[in-house]
Amino acid sequence: MTENGRPGTAVVTGASSGIGAEYARRLAGHGWDLVLVARRAQRLAELAAGLRERAGTAVETVEADLAEPADLDRVAERVAAEDVALLVNNAGINGYGPFAEVDAALLTKVVDVNVVAPTVLTRAAVPAMLARGRGAVINVASLLAFAGSLPPGVLPHRAVYGGTKGYVVTFTRTLAAELAGTPVRVQVVCPGLTATEFHLGTGETPVRGERRVHDEGGMPAADVVTASLAALATGEVVCVPGLEDADAVERLAAAELALRQAAGTAAAPRYRAAEVPDL
Repeated sequence: MTENGRPGTAVVTGASSGIGAEYARRLAGHGWDLVLVARRAQRLAELAAGLRERAGTAVETVEADLAEPADLDRVAERVAAEDVALLVNNAGINGYGPFAEVDAALLTKVVDVNVVAPTVLTRAAVPAMLARGRGAVINVASLLAFAGSLPPGVLPHRAVYGGTKGYVVTFTRTLAAELAGTPVRVQVVCPGLTATEFHLGTGETPVRGERRVHDEGGMPAADVVTASLAALATGEVVCVPGLEDADAVERLAAAELALRQAAGTAAAPRYRAAEVPDL
């Protein structure tokens, strides 16, 4: 708690709907002051007004497109402020579509929002948190981070999106190991299909109109946030909200260890052929 008895300030990106808006509501209800970041100023204003009225919390809004360097710099400056004790990197876009057909500029934006922004904002937050002796970062990824070899069909065309979420998972796990023993906690939450607006567009522009949920349905955003905050309290670095077998994450780590043990000075026999393949 801070001197005024409140937990501090939480910055939530992608706060205008879905999981981000639910983090905002939940944190406000627990006494957090908020900085809400998104592209849709009107949505942010409406959410902020409701939170101030219901929870009596201080709420700042920042209209920003995290794919734009100037906007990202503005948000990073706010994240680095001494009052920020929690950063929720929730903003993300999907850029779904066959890789050879999706506009290259959109794919660049996916990388900027899903990879560059959380990296820059986490780097802005962590030094001040370490200096103060408290703080946490929650990065929102996706179960599609683990779906690399599965073909599209039921799943979307997602080569770049899945790659960016794989980065978020690896980045968070590695950073958590680096910060082990410090008072700063880091978590990655990996929801499956969630009942939000996410599938109503590719992310090139914000979803217009009233709040609504894509037809595919999925887990309620409130359940995702409940799982994330519970896992943060118990120190789980990788939170998969619908996963009942908690040991699955440990088995993943064991499989990774087996792969790393294959590092050596000679290639495996099956790779020693001298032929150049026909293409």
